[in-house]
Amino acid sequence: MLSKVRRLTTPQDALIVAGSLAAGLVLLAAHGYSTWTDHWPPFWARLIPLLGLCAAMLLRRTAPLTALAVSTPFNFLDVAFGPSIATAMIYGDALYAASLYGRRRSTAEWLLGATIGATAAATVGTAVAARDLALGVVAGALAAAVWATPVLTAMLVREHRSRAEAERQRAEQVARLAELDRRAAVGAERARMARELHDVIANHLSAVALHSSAVLKVRDLDRDGLDRAMTVIRENSVQGLAEMRRMIGLLREGEGDDPAEAPRLAGLGPLVERTARPDLSVRLRPAGELPELPAPVELAAYRIVQESLTNALKHAGPGSAEVSVRYAGGRVVIDVLSPLGDGAGLPGSGSGLIGMRERAAILGGEFSAGPDGGRWLVHAELPVDAEPARGGEGAL
Repeated sequence: MLSKVRRLTTPQDALIVAGSLAAGLVLLAAHGYSTWTDHWPPFWARLIPLLGLCAAMLLRRTAPLTALAVSTPFNFLDVAFGPSIATAMIYGDALYAASLYGRRRSTAEWLLGATIGATAAATVGTAVAARDLALGVVAGALAAAVWATPVLTAMLVREHRSRAEAERQRAEQVARLAELDRRAAVGAERARMARELHDVIANHLSAVALHSSAVLKVRDLDRDGLDRAMTVIRENSVQGLAEMRRMIGLLREGEGDDPAEAPRLAGLGPLVERTARPDLSVRLRPAGELPELPAPVELAAYRIVQESLTNALKHAGPGSAEVSVRYAGGRVVIDVLSPLGDGAGLPGSGSGLIGMRERAAILGGEFSAGPDGGRWLVHAELPVDAEPARGGEGAL
């Protein structure tokens, strides 16, 4: 039974009804009403409109239009008896609730037109019946205050709520877009760090692995060969540790952010020397004079050469490899040629080629890798004036 009552009304409306009924009884007792004749109606009859309007108010939120339809005859009955303050205020609330809580937005517009028409009719009717224009104007003002004003107020409140809801939805959308941007930035940063870690670690550890394997396999290796292998192992270990420290410093706020510490194309000579294998020589082809390059372009070029040499160290066959880095047509052109291997080298995951392609794509450049006349060719072109994509090579 209690659940049915809750479905019929709301606790807030029940409290409003109780308060309205108590206030209405007090106003009636204080003679807060007017009469058309001196002895009609009796006092008890005035309770009928008040009780009917209060009963209809129970539906002001759950069924606002029904509440208005039920309360309207009681309001007209009260006007016929002689308007009272309490019933006028309660009926105004019924108009307000129907305009605000009605499902259709057009309900308030329709009620506004109806109340304006009723106000005009009350003005003219009172002026004609009483033959007093001033009295008609006063009656029209009271009718507008009781009928039209609640509808206008409800329309303003409804418009405010609609705007607030639109702003709330817009704020939620902005928050969702910000979260998507944050995730995209995190993903781009993770991909950038993965490329850097792969290029740095793979190059140095591949050299260490190959030269240490050569020392273990060749039992009669002479002292000079052993010294060369150990020198390469030591240099790659020291260089790898230095680059790892630089990367860790970049990840710490305020540390290691000096661009001068980043690898530069001027350091390709030592890189080529550390990459050499006993059965594979690497030669750096003279590149001519390079212009001052943006840091992202220079770092990407260095990493592409580094990863290409790492792949050659792991997979190339015996022979010689060539590295060429030159400037032409506003682009840095990189070519790394190495002998095709027989597939017996160190295993690879293919992430090196993916990383090089990503580096070129971030700068709007071109990248290709594959067999070329019995040799393996890595070719990349990086625009010098390109703007790095968001989350690209800017920092590292």
